[in-house]
Amino acid sequence: MERSLLIKEVIPFFLMFASLIGAAILTDFLLHQLQLIWLGRYLGIPGTLIIILSFLYSLRKRKIIQTGSPKKLLQFHESCAWLGSLLILVHGGIHFNAILPWLAIVAMLIDVISGLIGKYLLKRSQKQISSQKKKLMEQGMSNDEIEKAIFWDAITLDLMKQWRAVHFPLTFVFAVLSLIHIVSIFLFW
Repeated sequence: MERSLLIKEVIPFFLMFASLIGAAILTDFLLHQLQLIWLGRYLGIPGTLIIILSFLYSLRKRKIIQTGSPKKLLQFHESCAWLGSLLILVHGGIHFNAILPWLAIVAMLIDVISGLIGKYLLKRSQKQISSQKKKLMEQGMSNDEIEKAIFWDAITLDLMKQWRAVHFPLTFVFAVLSLIHIVSIFLFW
């Protein structure tokens, strides 16, 4: 029996996201153990710069720049976004000093989730549902029977298709909150 879309695609996606959170916790723990807590305070700077660098993909996608392979730039975008997010999470740590930085981190995490949805889940999920439909048709099922058999997977896929509507605005919100945070640091340092 074929595993459901939830078990095959969604749960591994959440495990990938958890690995980012786990890496941030582990890195923060190591900094504390090595008495390098002060280093975490400055990791926001390279984290932000790395995330800004990841936007080369967006510039290429929108034809603002013409150089670079879109596929390689997408891989670069994903790697930079993960690493930059890791550094910013360690920078934020578990310390609650002000609401603005935490709002920026929440926006960043939701943005990371939406990016992972686009990368890992959507394409593979569409392929799985198409494959499922094809198998069920080969077994002689009617269209109504097929629709009933894949109902929950189709609902899951429809929800996942909304990722672009979330990803871009959240990137913008994260950028604005981060910029306000950076400006406030310079004003009150």
